[in-house]
Amino acid sequence: MDRPEIHPYFSIHGRKLSFDDLVELSYSFIKEGDDFEKHIGEFILDWIDDSPIISVQTSGSTGAPKIVSIKKEQMVQSALATGEYFNLTPKKSVLLCLSAEFIAGKMMIVRALVLGLDLHLLSPTSSPLQSVKRTFSFGAMVPLQVENSLSKLGQIETLIIGGAPISIALKEKLKDIGNTSYETYGMTETLTHIAVKPLNYGVSDQTPFSILPGIEISIDERGCLVINAPKISDNPVITNDLVDLVSKTEFKWLGRFDNIINSGGVKLRPEQIEDKLSNVIDQSFFIGSLPDPKLGEQLVLIIEGKADPESLMQDIVASTLLSKYEIPKQIKILPVFLRTNSDKIKRKETMDLLKA
Repeated sequence: MDRPEIHPYFSIHGRKLSFDDLVELSYSFIKEGDDFEKHIGEFILDWIDDSPIISVQTSGSTGAPKIVSIKKEQMVQSALATGEYFNLTPKKSVLLCLSAEFIAGKMMIVRALVLGLDLHLLSPTSSPLQSVKRTFSFGAMVPLQVENSLSKLGQIETLIIGGAPISIALKEKLKDIGNTSYETYGMTETLTHIAVKPLNYGVSDQTPFSILPGIEISIDERGCLVINAPKISDNPVITNDLVDLVSKTEFKWLGRFDNIINSGGVKLRPEQIEDKLSNVIDQSFFIGSLPDPKLGEQLVLIIEGKADPESLMQDIVASTLLSKYEIPKQIKILPVFLRTNSDKIKRKETMDLLKA
């Protein structure tokens, strides 16, 4: 594609910017701005240059971080699909409080440039709305930011949440917030979300994800989601996400294929066990496995911080939430988990700390 066009209504903090203005602002961000502004400036200059592709780093939550090359035209198509689904018309205000180092932050900038939105920039801290009084039409956050901003979420009319799992406890809190919030499903390779699920009052946890325009879904022989989105990916994206296809446009996420634990021939899905345990445990944790001479793998509960394993095990058994196969054989405690920039737990690397 030629150099991407800038929508005539595009603005930053209410100020319309010509091409030359945008170049000047980007250079000033790089030279004089905070770290988050430097990332924004660098991305905008990459976006408006003559190259048809952009290099993007993956989060590294499901493997080693890597650099992937993405066509700018595909990012434009992703922005158009989001704009159509959420009715993002020109001049609407959008909030960027995610790092522009990664795809979620980059795509919010692209949406503003392509759709003619008024982009507002905030430092991507864990409490981005702390001193903010104005409202926004649309925004995106990771769950940690949402948790720390509950009293102010009404300032964002439509909020999409992704980058890490949303706990059942947080989903319950979101039901009482006076805005419209969505859980998103996607990855760097699909240019952020390709499906969303509403989280507000009256919505059940059994509500499926609904795909965006231009997306087709199927499952492979493992039961994992396959995404066919010709406008945003040259090839089908074969995921490791186990899903239940509800219809041609809806699916329920069941867990990661590569997280399945085979304990004595019984296949256990950590994510489903974690959902149940979130009613008992109010601190960070996850389910993993350790080698077992009889079972092959034994189910292990890993807790972050401090806990009394014996008392916690009694609470888990007393809750009757888990089947006999889902009850952990051991409880392990680590002072701190390893996480991605979006606060997603790096399961494998954190488990390696136990084995060290």
